[in-house]
Amino acid sequence: MAVVNTKATAITNADASTQTNSSMRISGGSVKESLGTVEAANGDSIASVYRFARVKSGDRVSRVLLSSDAITSAAGDIGLYDTAANGAAAVDADFFGSAVSLASAQVNTDVTHESGVFGVEDVEQPLWQALGLSADPGKLYDVAVTLTAAAAAAGTISLKVQFIGGN
Repeated sequence: MAVVNTKATAITNADASTQTNSSMRISGGSVKESLGTVEAANGDSIASVYRFARVKSGDRVSRVLLSSDAITSAAGDIGLYDTAANGAAAVDADFFGSAVSLASAQVNTDVTHESGVFGVEDVEQPLWQALGLSADPGKLYDVAVTLTAAAAAAGTISLKVQFIGGN
């Protein structure tokens, strides 16, 4: 075993002999929130997509919070899609959550890292970098739920996406 002293990026920058300013995304930035609510209908089938919030590729996501009624048998992936203007295709449908159950009621359940795709090692990164892109495409993404199990009841689903705005 070894005793270590390890620093996060913001502390390393602040402690450098020539101080380096950290990006506002990781130190001193203001948290913003985008949210939405969708009504699921009894019989909405697998692959149905509910879009809730819009974020920029340069944003750093802090939290994704899920609230829902008990929607019998329903489950969904929570991830990123291109906007309608950019073709509406899935970018990474389970980026935040994978087959998250909607069968029981939830209030502000944190699903930010549920799938493991957006891992804890990615928390300092803007979306484009966490997605594995080599450069910021400078575009918008929709945060969406894609049903992986059909809804056998109607109910309300809400998502809150908390983020620090990109440059």
